[in-house]
Amino acid sequence: MSTIQEPGAAGQPSDVDQPSAVELGRRTFRRRQTTRSVLISLASTIVVAVVAWFFVINTPGWAAVQQTFFDPAVAVQAWPRVFEGLLLNIRVLIVAAIGVLIVSILIATTRTLRGPIFFPLRALAAGYTDLFRGMPLIIVLYLVGFGLPGLGVFPRMPAEFWGTIALILVYSAYVSEVFRAGIEAVHPSQRLAARGLGLSHYQTLRLVILPQAVRKVTPALMNDFVAMQKDVGLISILGAVDAVRAAQIETAATYNFTPYVLAGLLFVVLALPMIRLTDWYSARVRRREQIGSVV
Repeated sequence: MSTIQEPGAAGQPSDVDQPSAVELGRRTFRRRQTTRSVLISLASTIVVAVVAWFFVINTPGWAAVQQTFFDPAVAVQAWPRVFEGLLLNIRVLIVAAIGVLIVSILIATTRTLRGPIFFPLRALAAGYTDLFRGMPLIIVLYLVGFGLPGLGVFPRMPAEFWGTIALILVYSAYVSEVFRAGIEAVHPSQRLAARGLGLSHYQTLRLVILPQAVRKVTPALMNDFVAMQKDVGLISILGAVDAVRAAQIETAATYNFTPYVLAGLLFVVLALPMIRLTDWYSARVRRREQIGSVV
């Protein structure tokens, strides 16, 4: 009695696995259209850049602006001090990001607590977010950096310490609302199913709710991190010798604004990888949720 061998059972590709001629034609057309779009985009970008460059260099004040803001010799001279200041910005950014993550999760979970007994905690968390989302960061920096040390109850700390505290206070208010939106976006059936399986409230929140919430709001969290990368330069108003303050010192010494441009470019280089990662991840999430379609 002979057995019927399925197509491709012996390791040979079956006809079903092979794309049809129509599909191959479609793929070729898509590749051709993609290549054409890339070439057109590249050509139009070059044309716009060249036109803008010729317009700028032919303006009457371009020579003075170039000497004042784009002097290579001044940039080379200011590089060591500005780069050393940028390293301080990076250290403050890392510590502030960790602090914001911890504080914002605590505030978000507090605002999602159920029951009248937790009303004081919910009201306190809501007041915190309302206060620090409405107050400008520069004012918080002044209040924290000069007000708290003036109480005389804290040990003497460097300016970057107080700047980090101010960043955590302000950005925790924003990020906590992002986390709260993600927690509330998780369907209630997930919480009920977890509790039905015998998980406690804390286990449900940690194992079921928060992982789904974080996945939903990751693009928004990455955007907040990019914003904090820029605002970390504001700690210079407290006297911390970061990249911005170092650029200010070099500018005062040379009467040239090139160090400010150098510091700005360093901040752009610092933020660019996270910006591109955010765009890539947002597009990935959109493709996954919309099955390739773009609304």
